[in-house]
Amino acid sequence: MNFEQIRGILKTKKVGIAGCGGLGSNCAVALARVGLGTLVIADFDVVEKSNLNRQYYFVDQIGMPKTACLKENIARINPEVIVEAHQTTLTGENIPLIYSDCDILVEAFDRSDMKEMILKTFTHLFPQKHLIMGIGMAGWGKNNQLQQNQYNKLVVCGDQLTEIGENRPPLAPRVGVVANMQANVVMELLLGEMDDLVL
Repeated sequence: MNFEQIRGILKTKKVGIAGCGGLGSNCAVALARVGLGTLVIADFDVVEKSNLNRQYYFVDQIGMPKTACLKENIARINPEVIVEAHQTTLTGENIPLIYSDCDILVEAFDRSDMKEMILKTFTHLFPQKHLIMGIGMAGWGKNNQLQQNQYNKLVVCGDQLTEIGENRPPLAPRVGVVANMQANVVMELLLGEMDDLVL
């Protein structure tokens, strides 16, 4: 399948991303670059200087809403991508309203309680849809521990162990690897597995 064929399929698809931080912003950009048709993004937060060590924002966007900045950044990369941006705190009540018509949902929260909330909410309301979570990406190194594991319609990317802490901050390399793993899983689910390469 060549790139135009890939884009032809992806432009008909809609993917939700819950959270626009390190995972969400980088995953969204990766999907925009390959030609996804529609992204539905949601976050309540604004860009802070401390976010720039791992999130897809710029110094001149500090203080601005992440959803608006991410929409702007994606438009600069691929203006054909439709971005539906929701500047809001996600809850069990508004998740079905925002993401009901998405083909797949990518979870991209920092906090474990929010991860648990979206896992329970989405899998209960949409048991037929895939949820792709990111768990365990703090610190640096140990690339070999980053993997994806599938549990029915749930796919978890990361090492599932390394919690964020004062001495294990989230940093661009590891966060970026997991965000791109999530984007790669989205592509695999939407396109099917890549044909074996003939050398």
